[in-house]
Amino acid sequence: MKILVVGSGGREHALGWKLAQSPLISELISAPGNPGLAELGRCVPIKADDARELAAFAMREQIDLVVIGPEAAAAAGLADSLAQVGVACFGPTKAAAELESSKAFMKEFCVRHGVPTADYKVFDDAIHAKAYLGGREPPFVIKADGLAAGKGVVIAATRREADAAIDEILFLRKFGTAGQRIVIEDFLPGEEASFFALCDGETAIPLVAAQDHKRAYDGDKGPNTGGMGAYSPAPVFTDEACDQTMERIILPTLRGMKAEGRPFVGVLFAGLMITPEGPKLIEFNVRFGDPECQTLMRRLNSDLAPVLAAAARGALASAPALEWDNRPAVTVVYAAQGYPDEPLTGSVIRGLAEAGGVDGVQIFHAGTKRDEDGTLRAAGGRVLNVTAIGDTLQDAVNRAYSAVSRIDWPGGFCRRDIAWRALAK
Repeated sequence: MKILVVGSGGREHALGWKLAQSPLISELISAPGNPGLAELGRCVPIKADDARELAAFAMREQIDLVVIGPEAAAAAGLADSLAQVGVACFGPTKAAAELESSKAFMKEFCVRHGVPTADYKVFDDAIHAKAYLGGREPPFVIKADGLAAGKGVVIAATRREADAAIDEILFLRKFGTAGQRIVIEDFLPGEEASFFALCDGETAIPLVAAQDHKRAYDGDKGPNTGGMGAYSPAPVFTDEACDQTMERIILPTLRGMKAEGRPFVGVLFAGLMITPEGPKLIEFNVRFGDPECQTLMRRLNSDLAPVLAAAARGALASAPALEWDNRPAVTVVYAAQGYPDEPLTGSVIRGLAEAGGVDGVQIFHAGTKRDEDGTLRAAGGRVLNVTAIGDTLQDAVNRAYSAVSRIDWPGGFCRRDIAWRALAK
């Protein structure tokens, strides 16, 4: 089986790393890929959101399965283009991807189908948005409607902060076209968790839960990011919470999407708040979380390839059961100085071989490039993902940070408190 993984980040490297272990795969190709994926197979210089060119390439190369990594590829209609040329795809259509590409659509969908989530209002002008806040108490949750690489959410502790966020999104266009509308939500108290389910339009298979760290700095301080680290399992997510999430959120969403003519195929990622009333939906994403995916792939013992292939052809119910390593895993994101606002690129990175030699550690490339002479450089915001598995969560954390200490990269930084919530329990 020839598989094409679309994307260039740590999530895609982790997926490629896992898929490359399958005896069913004859060739792994990535588009556009990264230096880590280049060590696993062939990389081709096609952008992830170039649906037309990717579909033509997949048909020409006789690709058996395309795996969509980033949300931008799904929102660009890659699955639709592949369907037109008869290539199987694990990933949602453009219409189904609206669960992530439009937060307004997602919230309206939840209302229609009884999915528990926070109350909200949608605005396209600042005056009415600010007037709405006048009768409410902080904290306020303000979100850009469209895709903003995980950074389009502001939790404002005061009215002043909320007004500033509204102006930045709607007036200053901090998130470009993604901020043409905003969603203002009620703040949900509780603890966040990430829940993933593989879907084929009708059937859903839950994965083990994970928890990530959105804020840039230790102690959950600083701006929101795409994610600075993750761990699995997440103690806050009990078996009961898993059952409730499937019954109240995942399965009603699958049924609703099918009923609305948008059957969902791919990974349904529910960002949850675990409240006293049970899990409530913060938002949907239509792809694996990043960096949660890296952590999950490290724990997955099963062959991933036949399961994704089964989902792509609507046969998930007959797919092999997933088997997981009982040991916990953790991912530490190594980011470029200045991230998330203005990351500094081009700095040289050394020591990956030594870091990767730490027992239980796997390093995934997220934003790197290689010069012709082999020199590795930072080429993005989140640059490296250091993932470790251990006998205990503390053991996994220790191994990950031991590996981080071996990386020679003065241009990077990372949080030093990944998994603190679980370790504090």
